[in-house]
Amino acid sequence: MKKLFILAFAVIASYAAQAQSTFGIKGGLNYSNLSGDLKDEERFNNKVGFNAGVYFNAPVIGDFFSIQPEVLYSNKGYKFDDKVETTLLGEEYRYEGSANFNYIDVPVLARIKAGGLFFEAGPQVSYLLSVNDKTKTFRNGEEVDRNVSEKSKSGYSDFEVGYAAGLGFATANGFSLGLRYNGAFTDLTDDTPARGDFKDARHSLFQLQLGFPLSR
Repeated sequence: MKKLFILAFAVIASYAAQAQSTFGIKGGLNYSNLSGDLKDEERFNNKVGFNAGVYFNAPVIGDFFSIQPEVLYSNKGYKFDDKVETTLLGEEYRYEGSANFNYIDVPVLARIKAGGLFFEAGPQVSYLLSVNDKTKTFRNGEEVDRNVSEKSKSGYSDFEVGYAAGLGFATANGFSLGLRYNGAFTDLTDDTPARGDFKDARHSLFQLQLGFPLSR
């Protein structure tokens, strides 16, 4: 996957050098959680992660309208806040830790620029690279055994189809600061019993990003 990322970087850079376009790097913070028809949704809390990658901006109508594909490494997930719940049968459950889902995101955005402001939106396809689920569940003070390894991708969907939309500010030199929302159309899991608690769960996150042009 690292070789694929480097190849994508080289292809975009080569094309940008030949066109009236901008190639650059970007990165920032993710503020993520899960959404959808979750079991005990109140357990899940927002988690801070990061994103980094490359972009290629191709003008269509001068500086006003352009298309911007990107290749980003993005850390998503959620965390628990040690909340204790008591069932009707008197059992106490406590949840702690965080879960990290590391993706390669490929958004293709339509961007409208008005002065220094820009607005962008478009589809996004993501590939799940790895999982590091450090969450723990305790029942009556004793840890509940996991069904699968904390780093297993079993039961999770390899691909995610979603969308991105946001706004921001860009200088005349191409440096940018943007705020973006990412949502998903497809579910986090593939409906296998191993991930029953996440049936109909989807990633939901905000991204704050800085962009740095490498060519203009």
